[in-house]
Amino acid sequence: MSETKNTCYFIVNPRAGSGKTMSEWIVAERKLVQLGVTFETALTDHKKHAVQLAYEAANAGYRKIFAVGGDGSFHEIFNGVCTWCRDNQVPFNEFYVGVVPIGSGNDWIKARRIPHETEDVIKLIANESYAEMDVMRAHSVGEKKVYMANVGGVGFDSHVCMRVNTLKESGYRNRTIYYKSLIYTLIRVKAINLCVVADGETIFTGLCYSIAFGNGKYSGGGMRQVPLAVMDDGWLDYMIVPKHPILRIARELPRLFSGTINESPYVISGRCKELQIMPLDHGSNDFIELDGEIEGNLPLSMTIREGRINALIGKKKSKSSQKSGKEKTQTER
Repeated sequence: MSETKNTCYFIVNPRAGSGKTMSEWIVAERKLVQLGVTFETALTDHKKHAVQLAYEAANAGYRKIFAVGGDGSFHEIFNGVCTWCRDNQVPFNEFYVGVVPIGSGNDWIKARRIPHETEDVIKLIANESYAEMDVMRAHSVGEKKVYMANVGGVGFDSHVCMRVNTLKESGYRNRTIYYKSLIYTLIRVKAINLCVVADGETIFTGLCYSIAFGNGKYSGGGMRQVPLAVMDDGWLDYMIVPKHPILRIARELPRLFSGTINESPYVISGRCKELQIMPLDHGSNDFIELDGEIEGNLPLSMTIREGRINALIGKKKSKSSQKSGKEKTQTER
């Protein structure tokens, strides 16, 4: 284990943001130099490469590690850092993580109040604007352990993500792919037979269309499947959609965008420290998505880990500035 470094380490996904990443990152590098931030940069060249790079950076002593890309890029560096902490028995709070959002999917930043403008994000990094964030770990079939920063799910949720990722790989990058994937999956969705246990208590058994669980509240281009989720409250929020007539479920879809899905009489929602999801037949051995990435198959155990990690956070609006539409600077660390 190397001596710790104060230098920022940026892991850049050159394929994020429909190819515009490198042109924007050049501008960001100039801003970092202007603000006196010392940094190093590494480029990814294949999927999951950022996991390896973040792990190696942590081992080399870097403690400020950032993704340059989208939610998928952040998911990878988050896993690299958290896995290194687990392997070396180092507390998560030794690390500072974040993302410079140039990718097509940017849901994690919404809950952290991080702006989309690259220059503004660089200023947050220069000002060391951080706040603690809970760490969630998924343990699935084959002893696979993956960390989650934002939102995950199975059933309808994971199939929408699979469709979105398929469209992205085919070259589609605009925001409408989330809505198209939502409709596409709704038409084809099939109920799966599951048992769900929260903190040792069985809360649901039977056929359901979807289960979402989250540390953050935003996913899928702005949907809020777990609208009450808070990233530093020590709880994992969940939402279960039992099988009902599909047209009845379809009428509830606007609630996903208004943040009121938890008020629907057709869902089960709550929060817990540990969530277990077990298939009750072979056909219900569904795949799992975490932070928009497909990460294994059921059965699944989601747990909140001891300790928190420091994550980039944006300016907080005061009550007066919310009325006037102007933001008041407040650095949280």
